[in-house]
Amino acid sequence: MKLQHFAIGERFEYEGLVFVKTGPLTASSEQGGQRIIPRYAILKPLDLPGTDNEAGTPGKLAESTVKSAFQAFYQTCSQLVGEAYRPELERARKRFLAALK
Repeated sequence: MKLQHFAIGERFEYEGLVFVKTGPLTASSEQGGQRIIPRYAILKPLDLPGTDNEAGTPGKLAESTVKSAFQAFYQTCSQLVGEAYRPELERARKRFLAALK
C-alpha cells in the first residue's frame, strides 16, 4: 500500500520499522522521531480490519480491560486533586462508567 491510502493514525511497517501516519507525507516511528515517507514507498499495513486481537473483536478492548485501566486512572486522579474537586471527579467517573453500558 502507499502512504496516501492510510488514514492519519493508522500503523504500518516500512523498512523493518513500525510507523504511525501523522500527515500527508509524514509518519512517526514507535521508537520516536518523525520521518518523511516517499510517495513511491510500498508499506505493509498493520491494523487490518478483520484481524483478531486478544479481545476477539477487531479494534475493540474488553470491557474489563477498560474498567480496570480507568479505575487505576481514577485512583491516581483522586490522589492528585484537592478535596474540593473530588465530588466533581466522582460525578465524571459515574458518567464515564454509565457511558460504557
